[in-house]
Amino acid sequence: MNRAEHTGGHPLSLSLKEYARGITGGLLFSFPILYTMEVWWAGFHATPLQLLLLMLATYLLLLGYNRYAGMRPGVSWKSVLIDSVEEMGIGFVMSFTVLWMLNRIQPGVTSIDELMGKVIIEAMAISIGVSIGTAQLGDKVEEEEQEDERLEEEKQPGHVGMVVLAFCGAIIIGGNVAPTEEVIMLAVQATPAHILAMAVASLLLSIVVVYFSDFKGTSSKHTKSFWFWFTLDTSVSYLVALAASALALWFFGRFEGVGFWTGFAQTIVLGVLSSLGASAGRLLIK
Repeated sequence: MNRAEHTGGHPLSLSLKEYARGITGGLLFSFPILYTMEVWWAGFHATPLQLLLLMLATYLLLLGYNRYAGMRPGVSWKSVLIDSVEEMGIGFVMSFTVLWMLNRIQPGVTSIDELMGKVIIEAMAISIGVSIGTAQLGDKVEEEEQEDERLEEEKQPGHVGMVVLAFCGAIIIGGNVAPTEEVIMLAVQATPAHILAMAVASLLLSIVVVYFSDFKGTSSKHTKSFWFWFTLDTSVSYLVALAASALALWFFGRFEGVGFWTGFAQTIVLGVLSSLGASAGRLLIK
């Protein structure tokens, strides 16, 4: 990808390595969705407006990740825009190839609406994995050089960046489960006590992970404001996880024909996974 202006070495070899990492990350994070029947059905039933909104939301998510979590201090917005477009392009190519390989689409036989729906939905998940893989699967030498740059510039994502990372982590983890029937089954069969226990467990997970990810070795936060930031970060992390869960459930049609309680329960059920992704994502995909 367009990383030559940020790193040394031969541009072609660097680009090939970037593409290899991106493809690896795309498959690593998206294979569960590529093998999920409910996602294929969603591609068959998705409207053009839903697909357009999904593409727009994914592109904005890629912009945020590449801007705040990209491992290149001082990266320009031009590079971020180009990288995000390239990652979506790789996602489309990989989505079409894998779905064809799995015999889920048959060019010339499958209707254009079904083919486009399946390819677009899968491609959006793959493109996020491509972005993460490109940034995170670097070799040791590059990581040491980038670490030196981070230490020099003391790069910190800030509160907006942390929200972006949390949302990205929640989508990556929760999005793999959102289209499955198990979520609604658990929600329907759960009692209010079970739902409360899930919410409490989600908060506890967020507290544990946020503490060890955001506060471990951190000296920039003053001791007097520790509990304030601790509570704020935990609350925001969980709220972002719930928002990501609700968005994913809505996209896959899980709120259609169900009452408020069932929809709320589904959000809490999926929130257990999404909250882990939201808080751990800030540690694992920075």
